[in-house]
Amino acid sequence: MDWILASASPRRKELFGEVIGTAFAVIPARGEEDAGAFTTPGELVERLARQKAEEVASLPEAKGKAVLGADTVVALNGKIFGKPADEDEAFRMLKALSGNTHEVYTGVCICYPLEKGGCEKVVFSVCTKVKFFPLTNEEILAYIATGSPLDKAGAYGIQDGGLVEKIEGSFSNVVGLPVEECKKVVAKLFKSM
Repeated sequence: MDWILASASPRRKELFGEVIGTAFAVIPARGEEDAGAFTTPGELVERLARQKAEEVASLPEAKGKAVLGADTVVALNGKIFGKPADEDEAFRMLKALSGNTHEVYTGVCICYPLEKGGCEKVVFSVCTKVKFFPLTNEEILAYIATGSPLDKAGAYGIQDGGLVEKIEGSFSNVVGLPVEECKKVVAKLFKSM
C-alpha cells in the first residue's frame, strides 16, 4: 500500500515513518479548518483530522493510496489551546499550563481505498495527561525566545525538555502522532485486506 501523510509537520513526518516503516509522500492539507460545534476535545481533533485526510484523499495524486491526517490540541480545564498566534498568546498559554496537569489530544483519520472504488475511513483519538513543572516568567520568556513554541499546540514541544514533570500515556501522542495506537490500527486494517 502506498501512503500519503496529510501534514507538513516535521515531527509528525518522523513519527509516521515509525508507523509504516516505508517511504511515503507528504501532501499537506491546505483547506480552512472548520472546528464547528464539538462537545469534547477528542471530538474536535477527530473532526479536524478527518477534514485533512478527506481533502488530500480527494486529490488525483492520492487515487489508490492510503492517506493519514492528524490534528493535536492541548486542553486545560475545558479550554482548548491550539497553536499560538504570537509570542503574547504563547506566554499566556505557558503561564496557564505552568504547574498544572493538562491533556493532549491527537485525532487521527486514515482514508484507504477500496477495491470496488471509493474509500473507507478509520477515525480515532488518543489522550495523554501531561503535568508541567512550575515555570517562572523568565523561564517562559527564555523558552519563547527559542521560537519553538510558535508552531506547536499549547505553545510547547515535549521534546524540547525542561517543561514537563511527568506524563500518563503516549509520549509520541504529545509530539503529534500516537505511534503505538497507529501501528495497531494499520496492522489490523491491512491484515484484513
